Amino acid sequence: MRSMLLAVGLLAAGVASAEEAQKTEVVDQGAKAKLMGSHPIGLQWLGKPRGTAEVTEADGVLTLKGKLQLQSGEGVEVDGTILKVTAKTFEFIGKITTQVSHINGGKPCARDGKFTFEQKGGRKYWRAYPVDNPCDVAADYVDLYLR
Repeated sequence: MRSMLLAVGLLAAGVASAEEAQKTEVVDQGAKAKLMGSHPIGLQWLGKPRGTAEVTEADGVLTLKGKLQLQSGEGVEVDGTILKVTAKTFEFIGKITTQVSHINGGKPCARDGKFTFEQKGGRKYWRAYPVDNPCDVAADYVDLYLR
């Protein structure tokens, strides 16, 4: 399943196959070290509950996969490839899906594409940009927290 999702993300990025995938560009090794491993993930509409996200590396390619799902069905899910890591940002290509009862009629809203997760100021998380929800008039703050 993971290789299929990687292939889908790569095709969306214009890469014909996993064999042609470029390694994640790492500009800052310290930032990469902070990013690797398990992190809490959240969505501002859902308050304090946090899910779990994992950043892993295979053949020089970093991937991010995570999920928060409440019993109500509300939640957020991320799945894709990290293209570049800098001191305060990382570029991600893949899918982000949010589901909140009062947005988009309570139905899931999936976004496929390229996102930049930024750590601004003294914040203890990276936030996905753009924040605009394409399924409704709302801004979703998808945050990956530092350990």
